[in-house]
Amino acid sequence: MSVWLVRKVGIGLFVLAVISCVPPAVHAETTQSTNFRFDESALDAGGLIDSSSSSFRARSALGDTAVGEAASGNFQTQPGSVTTNDPALSFAVNSSSANFGSFSPSAAATATASFSVLNYTSYGYVVNIAGNAPTNGAHTIAAMSTTDTSQVGQEQFGMNLVANTSPISFGANPVQGLFGVGTATANYNTSDQFRYVSGEAIATATKSSGLTTYTISYIVNVGSLTPGGQYSSNQTIIVTGTY
Repeated sequence: MSVWLVRKVGIGLFVLAVISCVPPAVHAETTQSTNFRFDESALDAGGLIDSSSSSFRARSALGDTAVGEAASGNFQTQPGSVTTNDPALSFAVNSSSANFGSFSPSAAATATASFSVLNYTSYGYVVNIAGNAPTNGAHTIAAMSTTDTSQVGQEQFGMNLVANTSPISFGANPVQGLFGVGTATANYNTSDQFRYVSGEAIATATKSSGLTTYTISYIVNVGSLTPGGQYSSNQTIIVTGTY
Protein backbone atom coordinates (compact mmCIF):
# COMPACT_ATOMS: atom_id res chain seq x y z
CA MET A 1 0.00 0.00 0.00
CA SER A 2 1.30 3.40 -0.87
CA VAL A 3 0.35 6.60 0.87
CA TRP A 4 0.97 10.17 -0.23
CA LEU A 5 2.42 13.05 1.68
CA VAL A 6 2.49 16.74 0.98
CA ARG A 7 5.10 17.87 3.46
CA LYS A 8 5.10 21.52 4.50
CA VAL A 9 7.60 22.88 6.96
CA GLY A 10 6.34 26.00 8.67
CA ILE A 11 9.22 28.04 9.99
CA GLY A 12 8.83 30.57 12.80
CA LEU A 13 11.34 33.04 14.17
CA PHE A 14 11.92 33.96 17.79
CA VAL A 15 12.41 37.73 17.87
CA LEU A 16 15.24 38.77 20.14
CA ALA A 17 14.93 42.16 21.84
CA VAL A 18 18.18 43.89 22.69
CA ILE A 19 18.51 46.77 25.15
CA SER A 20 21.76 48.67 24.93
CA CYS A 21 23.18 51.23 27.28
CA VAL A 22 25.17 54.06 25.67
CA PRO A 23 27.63 55.84 28.00
CA PRO A 24 27.70 59.63 28.01
CA ALA A 25 30.23 61.40 25.81
CA VAL A 26 33.56 62.21 27.43
CA HIS A 27 36.47 64.41 26.42
CA ALA A 28 40.13 63.47 26.58
CA GLU A 29 43.41 65.29 26.36
CA THR A 30 45.72 65.09 23.36
CA THR A 31 46.74 61.49 22.62
CA GLN A 32 50.48 61.33 23.17
CA SER A 33 53.40 59.58 24.83
CA THR A 34 57.19 59.96 24.86
CA ASN A 35 57.25 58.26 21.46
CA PHE A 36 54.29 59.72 19.53
CA ARG A 37 51.66 62.46 19.52
CA PHE A 38 48.42 63.05 17.60
CA ASP A 39 47.88 66.73 16.84
CA GLU A 40 44.43 66.36 15.25
CA SER A 41 41.43 67.32 17.34
CA ALA A 42 39.54 64.29 15.97
CA LEU A 43 40.67 60.84 14.86
CA ASP A 44 38.35 59.29 12.32
CA ALA A 45 38.20 57.36 9.05
CA GLY A 46 38.31 60.56 7.01
CA GLY A 47 41.40 62.10 8.55
CA LEU A 48 44.01 63.28 6.03
CA ILE A 49 46.79 64.49 8.34
CA ASP A 50 49.72 62.20 9.07
CA SER A 51 50.07 61.07 12.69
CA SER A 52 53.79 60.87 13.35
CA SER A 53 56.71 61.28 15.72
CA SER A 54 60.32 60.23 15.69
CA SER A 55 59.24 56.64 16.44
CA PHE A 56 55.89 56.30 14.63
CA ARG A 57 53.99 57.42 11.54
CA ALA A 58 50.48 56.52 10.34
CA ARG A 59 48.28 57.88 7.57
CA SER A 60 44.51 57.84 8.09
CA ALA A 61 42.44 56.29 5.29
CA LEU A 62 38.77 56.56 4.39
CA GLY A 63 36.38 53.65 5.11
CA ASP A 64 37.32 50.05 4.35
CA THR A 65 39.93 50.96 1.74
CA ALA A 66 42.59 50.69 4.43
CA VAL A 67 44.35 47.33 4.39
CA GLY A 68 46.79 45.94 6.92
CA GLU A 69 47.88 47.37 10.25
CA ALA A 70 50.08 50.32 11.19
CA ALA A 71 52.58 49.50 13.90
CA SER A 72 55.92 50.30 15.50
CA GLY A 73 57.72 49.02 18.57
CA ASN A 74 55.61 51.29 20.75
CA PHE A 75 52.22 51.52 19.06
CA GLN A 76 49.79 49.54 16.89
CA THR A 77 46.50 50.36 15.19
CA GLN A 78 44.18 48.27 12.98
CA PRO A 79 42.50 50.19 10.12
CA GLY A 80 38.97 49.64 8.85
CA SER A 81 35.43 50.55 9.87
CA VAL A 82 34.45 50.87 13.51
CA THR A 83 31.71 48.31 14.19
CA THR A 84 29.01 48.47 16.83
CA ASN A 85 29.23 46.26 19.91
CA ASP A 86 25.44 45.86 20.03
CA PRO A 87 24.37 42.18 19.81
CA ALA A 88 22.61 41.08 16.61
CA LEU A 89 20.99 37.80 15.57
CA SER A 90 19.90 37.05 11.98
CA PHE A 91 17.91 34.06 10.71
CA ALA A 92 16.81 33.09 7.21
CA VAL A 93 14.70 30.25 5.80
CA ASN A 94 16.25 29.12 2.52
CA SER A 95 13.66 26.45 1.67
CA SER A 96 10.46 26.43 3.67
CA SER A 97 8.81 23.24 2.41
CA ALA A 98 9.80 19.65 1.72
CA ASN A 99 7.80 17.17 -0.35
CA PHE A 100 8.35 13.43 0.15
CA GLY A 101 6.25 12.32 -2.82
CA SER A 102 4.67 8.88 -2.40
CA PHE A 103 5.33 6.53 0.49
CA SER A 104 6.07 2.84 0.11
CA PRO A 105 6.63 0.13 2.76
CA SER A 106 9.54 -1.14 0.65
CA ALA A 107 11.63 2.05 0.59
CA ALA A 108 12.27 5.11 2.75
CA ALA A 109 11.08 8.52 1.58
CA THR A 110 13.46 11.47 2.00
CA ALA A 111 13.32 15.24 1.74
CA THR A 112 15.39 18.28 2.74
CA ALA A 113 14.92 21.89 3.85
CA SER A 114 17.47 24.50 4.92
CA PHE A 115 17.96 27.59 7.07
CA SER A 116 20.83 29.93 7.97
CA VAL A 117 21.87 31.68 11.19
CA LEU A 118 24.32 34.52 11.83
CA ASN A 119 25.00 36.20 15.16
CA TYR A 120 27.26 39.04 16.24
CA THR A 121 28.52 39.63 19.80
CA SER A 122 25.65 37.61 21.29
CA TYR A 123 28.08 34.92 22.53
CA GLY A 124 26.35 32.18 20.57
CA TYR A 125 22.87 30.82 19.90
CA VAL A 126 20.68 27.74 20.22
CA VAL A 127 18.28 26.45 17.54
CA ASN A 128 15.25 24.38 18.63
CA ILE A 129 12.62 22.69 16.50
CA ALA A 130 9.01 22.07 17.51
CA GLY A 131 5.99 20.55 15.80
CA ASN A 132 4.15 17.35 15.01
CA ALA A 133 5.19 14.35 12.92
CA PRO A 134 3.31 13.80 9.60
CA THR A 135 -0.38 13.28 10.30
CA ASN A 136 -3.35 12.09 8.25
CA GLY A 137 -6.61 12.47 10.13
CA ALA A 138 -6.29 10.50 13.35
CA HIS A 139 -3.13 8.70 12.30
CA THR A 140 0.35 10.13 13.00
CA ILE A 141 3.53 8.47 11.77
CA ALA A 142 5.69 7.57 14.77
CA ALA A 143 8.42 10.09 15.55
CA MET A 144 11.86 8.64 16.32
CA SER A 145 12.28 9.44 20.00
CA THR A 146 15.60 7.58 20.08
CA THR A 147 18.40 8.01 17.56
CA ASP A 148 18.40 5.16 15.03
CA THR A 149 18.96 4.19 11.40
CA SER A 150 16.27 4.00 8.73
CA GLN A 151 14.18 0.83 9.15
CA VAL A 152 12.25 0.02 5.98
CA GLY A 153 8.72 -1.26 6.63
CA GLN A 154 8.59 0.22 10.15
CA GLU A 155 6.84 3.54 10.74
CA GLN A 156 9.44 6.25 11.37
CA PHE A 157 9.76 10.01 11.10
CA GLY A 158 13.20 11.46 11.81
CA MET A 159 15.80 14.01 10.79
CA ASN A 160 19.41 15.09 11.15
CA LEU A 161 21.58 18.02 10.05
CA VAL A 162 24.43 16.24 8.26
CA ALA A 163 25.20 14.50 4.96
CA ASN A 164 23.91 10.91 4.67
CA THR A 165 24.63 7.85 2.56
CA SER A 166 21.73 5.69 3.77
CA PRO A 167 18.92 5.12 2.90
CA ILE A 168 20.29 7.20 -0.05
CA SER A 169 22.90 9.91 -0.43
CA PHE A 170 21.16 13.12 0.59
CA GLY A 171 21.51 16.11 2.91
CA ALA A 172 24.64 18.13 3.70
CA ASN A 173 26.89 19.02 6.61
CA PRO A 174 26.58 22.56 8.02
CA VAL A 175 28.21 25.03 5.61
CA GLN A 176 30.32 27.71 7.26
CA GLY A 177 30.51 31.20 5.84
CA LEU A 178 33.19 33.68 6.92
CA PHE A 179 33.85 33.09 10.65
CA GLY A 180 30.93 30.64 10.93
CA VAL A 181 31.23 28.19 13.85
CA GLY A 182 27.70 26.75 14.22
CA THR A 183 27.29 22.98 14.60
CA ALA A 184 24.53 20.38 14.82
CA THR A 185 23.84 19.13 18.34
CA ALA A 186 24.86 15.63 19.43
CA ASN A 187 21.49 14.03 18.68
CA TYR A 188 21.44 15.30 15.10
CA ASN A 189 25.06 15.31 13.92
CA THR A 190 25.69 11.64 12.98
CA SER A 191 25.42 10.51 9.38
CA ASP A 192 22.67 7.93 8.68
CA GLN A 193 21.30 8.33 12.23
CA PHE A 194 17.94 10.05 12.59
CA ARG A 195 15.76 11.36 15.40
CA TYR A 196 12.84 13.70 16.04
CA VAL A 197 11.78 14.99 19.44
CA SER A 198 9.68 18.15 19.37
CA GLY A 199 11.29 20.97 21.35
CA GLU A 200 14.84 19.62 21.22
CA ALA A 201 17.88 21.71 20.31
CA ILE A 202 19.20 20.77 16.86
CA ALA A 203 22.02 23.30 16.36
CA THR A 204 24.18 25.62 18.40
CA ALA A 205 27.09 28.06 18.38
CA THR A 206 29.09 28.54 21.57
CA LYS A 207 30.37 32.02 20.61
CA SER A 208 29.74 34.80 18.11
CA SER A 209 29.45 33.19 14.69
CA GLY A 210 29.43 34.24 11.08
CA LEU A 211 26.91 32.70 8.70
CA THR A 212 26.19 28.98 9.05
CA THR A 213 23.76 27.25 6.67
CA TYR A 214 22.09 24.07 7.91
CA THR A 215 20.36 21.40 5.82
CA ILE A 216 17.62 19.39 7.54
CA SER A 217 17.51 15.82 6.20
CA TYR A 218 14.14 14.14 6.79
CA ILE A 219 13.17 10.47 6.43
CA VAL A 220 9.79 8.75 6.56
CA ASN A 221 9.20 5.01 6.63
CA VAL A 222 5.76 3.41 6.58
CA GLY A 223 4.42 -0.08 7.15
CA SER A 224 2.10 -2.18 5.04
CA LEU A 225 -0.81 -1.24 7.32
CA THR A 226 -0.13 2.50 7.37
CA PRO A 227 -3.40 4.21 6.31
CA GLY A 228 -3.39 5.77 2.86
CA GLY A 229 -4.09 9.43 2.28
CA GLN A 230 -2.38 12.80 2.42
CA TYR A 231 -0.02 13.44 5.34
CA SER A 232 1.18 16.85 6.44
CA SER A 233 3.23 18.39 9.22
CA ASN A 234 4.18 21.85 10.39
CA GLN A 235 7.27 22.70 12.38
CA THR A 236 8.67 25.85 13.91
CA ILE A 237 12.36 26.67 14.20
CA ILE A 238 13.23 28.83 17.20
CA VAL A 239 16.59 30.64 17.26
CA THR A 240 17.65 32.16 20.59
CA GLY A 241 20.79 34.19 21.29
CA THR A 242 22.78 33.22 24.39
CA TYR A 243 24.59 35.61 26.71
